Amino acid sequence: MSKVNDPQSVDTSRRRFFAVTGTAIGAAVLVGALPRDTRAADLPHLTSDDPTAKALNYTEDNTKAPAPHQPGQDCAACNFFQGGSATYGPCQLFPGKAVHSSGWCSGFAKKA
Repeated sequence: MSKVNDPQSVDTSRRRFFAVTGTAIGAAVLVGALPRDTRAADLPHLTSDDPTAKALNYTEDNTKAPAPHQPGQDCAACNFFQGGSATYGPCQLFPGKAVHSSGWCSGFAKKA
């Protein structure tokens, strides 16, 4: 009997395939998740000279923010801020930059 037609050989090959595939997918998920955490701390801080910051009236101190800012609105309370409790963190509105948690911009959207 040839190995190609042997049911036990096919079953072993299938198991090996799924084991290797599952391991590769798991490793890819872990590798993809880990660098994001380390990159968030290394992001350059957003400055008021940035064109997007100017367009959205970004300020690092929400107490100095222009209208339509309202008390209690700051980056830490915004749906787009992804920094958790950190002083600086990434924001979806300013890709590749870190914003101050007590900052504000006109794109503010209260967390749900």
